[in-house]
Amino acid sequence: MVRGGPADRAVKRARIFALAKGFRGRSKNCYSIAIRRVQKALQYQYTSRRLKKRDMRSLWITRINIAGREHNINYSTLVHKMAKLDIQLNRKMLSEIAIHEPRSFKGLASLAKRRLEDGLLAAIR
Repeated sequence: MVRGGPADRAVKRARIFALAKGFRGRSKNCYSIAIRRVQKALQYQYTSRRLKKRDMRSLWITRINIAGREHNINYSTLVHKMAKLDIQLNRKMLSEIAIHEPRSFKGLASLAKRRLEDGLLAAIR
C-alpha cells in the first residue's frame, strides 16, 4: 500500500513555499532551506504573540504615567488611589481615556489627588 504519492509531496512543498513567500535568497525557493527558515519563522511568530501583550501593557503604563504627570500625579500613585476609590478601570481603558478624553482623565486624576491629600491630612492629625 502506497502511503503518500507525488501529489501529497507537491502539496506539502507548496504549503512550505507559500509560508516562505517573501523570504530572501534560496530560503524562498530551495525546499531544504525553506523548511528550516519557515520553522524558525513560526517560532519567532509564537514568541512575538506573547511579547506583544507585554509591550502593549508597558505602552499603556507609559501613556498613563505621562498623562498623570501633566496633572502632577505619577502612575503608581494614580493607580493605587483609584483602586482605593474603587474605580475599576484597566490600564488599556485608562490610556484610551488619557488620549481621547483628556478632560475625563483630568477628573479621574483630580479624584485621586484629592484622595491622596485626604490621606496626608489624616496622617498628620
